[in-house]
Amino acid sequence: MIPTPVPPALPGRPVSFDAALRDAMAIAVLGPSSHNCQPWGLAHLTSPGARRAAADHLGRAEDGDSTYLVLALDRERSLAALPAHDLEMLLSCGAYWRLLLRALGAQGWTVAADRYPDHPLRPVSALGDAWPSAWSPLAVVQLRCHGIPDPDGLAELRSTATDRRTNRAPYRMDPEDPELLRGLAELEGFTNTGTAIRHFTGAHERARFVRLLARHGGRDFSHAAAWRETHSFVRRDEAAARAAGDGFALSQLFGPMSASRRRLFSLALAPATMRALRPLGYHRVFARGIAAVAGKAPAVVAMSLPEQAPGGASLVRAGGDLVDYWLRATRAGLAVHPLSVLLQHDDLRRALQSSLGLDGRTVFVARLGRPTTGFPAAPRLHPGRAGRRI
Repeated sequence: MIPTPVPPALPGRPVSFDAALRDAMAIAVLGPSSHNCQPWGLAHLTSPGARRAAADHLGRAEDGDSTYLVLALDRERSLAALPAHDLEMLLSCGAYWRLLLRALGAQGWTVAADRYPDHPLRPVSALGDAWPSAWSPLAVVQLRCHGIPDPDGLAELRSTATDRRTNRAPYRMDPEDPELLRGLAELEGFTNTGTAIRHFTGAHERARFVRLLARHGGRDFSHAAAWRETHSFVRRDEAAARAAGDGFALSQLFGPMSASRRRLFSLALAPATMRALRPLGYHRVFARGIAAVAGKAPAVVAMSLPEQAPGGASLVRAGGDLVDYWLRATRAGLAVHPLSVLLQHDDLRRALQSSLGLDGRTVFVARLGRPTTGFPAAPRLHPGRAGRRI
């Protein structure tokens, strides 16, 4: 398992790569992922053959002073019930990757070269038998130790990533400062993706969004395969969520609840209950509940890419833009609550884009605001779980 514990560096000197990677992985695992499924894998290429393969992929001679990492999609941890889940998995992996590279950069390890193939499912036989069969490569990077560490920057990144979470509580309805929203929408220049971030604060725009959710927000509840997959990530309580290391407790969906209310919600959300009551319009009850929560926010945020069918490279980079946005919002005291049901079905996505005048392909939509109460953090798997030395 990577990375291995090593002694800390002297003050003002770059840490060893193993130590830097250990800290970076602990921060990167705090990134968002659909259903908190954490579908990423990370390979540290240390064998001569794997290093040569990475250098060849980057079009460079293998450099003994560099280190090489590969980001992968772990298909054993990926959502698969809907075609749109492929997009969500790549966004999730891109968020992890951006946090990882930022944390490494704050420790003096900077990107010398990288490559993001548009076809992430390409075979990787050049990396040898040690490559996990369920992993699909998404990006490769060459890193060099160029700079002096920025411990304050690393501490700030760790703190903000720890504070970032999905808060499903009602938000205060006070209008947000337009200048603050403009600043949130500015990309930080880490990559050039063409990502566009827009905020919708007008009453009519938000009302159209809420009406769409009220009409169609029950789609996933009524989709048998999608709901079985979603329900497999719902944990009875926070202790069960911590033991699993992924998914979310009922309290992370609905806030604190008594044991009796928890049992009632467990029964209400069971796939068998959904299936039996669907003919009676049971899924519409949940749609109205989602719409009611969505209406309790002063802004809706949407993130889009210019192309209708973005490739893997664009989606991985866009995931980085998404987590950058979320961290800026967190630092500003704002919460973000994704409402992805309108993007998981093409007809609903087109209706949303038409309603809000969004071009290209919208890949993320959420409500934004200042929550009236805190929500517990979702659990995380051990940071080293995702790592392999190859």
